[in-house]
Amino acid sequence: MSTSTNLPGSNWSQHHDYRATTLHRPTTLEQLQDVVANAPKIRALGSRHSFNDIADSAELVTLEGMPPAIVIDAESETVSFSAGLRYGDLGIVLQREGWGLRNLASLPHISVAGAVATGTHGSGDRNGTLSRAVSGIVLVTASGALRSITPADPEFDGAVVSLGALGVVTRITLDIEPTFQVRQDVYTGLTWTKLLDSYEKIVSRAYSVSVFTDWAGESVGTVWLKSRMDGAKPPQDLFGATPAHTALHPLPDMPATSTTEQRGIPGAWIDRLPHFKLGFTPSNGDELQTEYIVPRRHAVDAITAVRALGERITPHLYVTELRTMAADSLWLSGAYETDAVGIHFTWKKDPAAVLPLLPVIEEALAPFDARPHWGKLFHSVRKELYPRLPDFVALAEELDPEGKFRNEYLERHVF
Repeated sequence: MSTSTNLPGSNWSQHHDYRATTLHRPTTLEQLQDVVANAPKIRALGSRHSFNDIADSAELVTLEGMPPAIVIDAESETVSFSAGLRYGDLGIVLQREGWGLRNLASLPHISVAGAVATGTHGSGDRNGTLSRAVSGIVLVTASGALRSITPADPEFDGAVVSLGALGVVTRITLDIEPTFQVRQDVYTGLTWTKLLDSYEKIVSRAYSVSVFTDWAGESVGTVWLKSRMDGAKPPQDLFGATPAHTALHPLPDMPATSTTEQRGIPGAWIDRLPHFKLGFTPSNGDELQTEYIVPRRHAVDAITAVRALGERITPHLYVTELRTMAADSLWLSGAYETDAVGIHFTWKKDPAAVLPLLPVIEEALAPFDARPHWGKLFHSVRKELYPRLPDFVALAEELDPEGKFRNEYLERHVF
């Protein structure tokens, strides 16, 4: 094991400088247990793709040095592995062995544990958040002991989207399915009138649908349809939008080199469900991100409310992505007990302009019960939108009575 000192470092976007002065890199489970047991305050550090201070503490520990230890169980259709593994690296192994994951986020570069703990999602009407695929976790608790939690345990739904408050997740089990092929088609020319009038039909037209916009003008931007090859073929006309004949990037002025293959060319799920290829850095990190998860029943009204702020938003924005997800039962999930829509903002890196916009957007979305993405920038959390929050706090106090895993972020937004 190696331990570095005096290196607070920064998150991926270099927006947040970690105050931690110690970063532990255990290479065995026993080393991890020892680190956690002896630290007065500690948090797990994933792929640093959170845009706030959720992962900060006096000491940090990364699982990057732990062996992947990937175990596929064909009978139960599950895979278990070290929680620090990235989705892209896990996907390569699964595809090679003939298996797949139902859903992935835009980036395959993020760690599984970090994505699960913050309720990160992919896209698709019948696809839940990435956390919904979890069928088992193993925690290193405050004392350094191991605790395995499965769906048979009453606390399971509270322990998956945990915000790192319960312990360091060292191992995760995910549901898998036989591998499948996907094609990706990008459409241009969709108008706002058509999108809002036919929203349900458009976002339900493929296995996964993403709408990209900058909120300016009457043209929405682009619509990305990811269709399983064993499902319905994509249309030639999508409510007036037509397929692009060249590969496109979500940002109009960016080359498509880093994006996954488009133009209807079939490929494995791991090469089509993300927007970006694992082998490329999709951005230089010179950006900020925000996302709000809104109940599906409010989708059109919520989108309309944000569009009314377009003149204030567009000058500071790279792009917004609209995606859907299915309901789950996880206590702190943005999709808790509701099918939902994610309204995601990739901002220019100008905190002085962006941060004052967040309470304005949250006020506009307040009538629609919007929940913020835990790992991105937001102003405040409406605790009443999380009916099981008191149960989560009780669970955290049971597993971590001394508050070893608490930090300023959790004190502000949860406890």
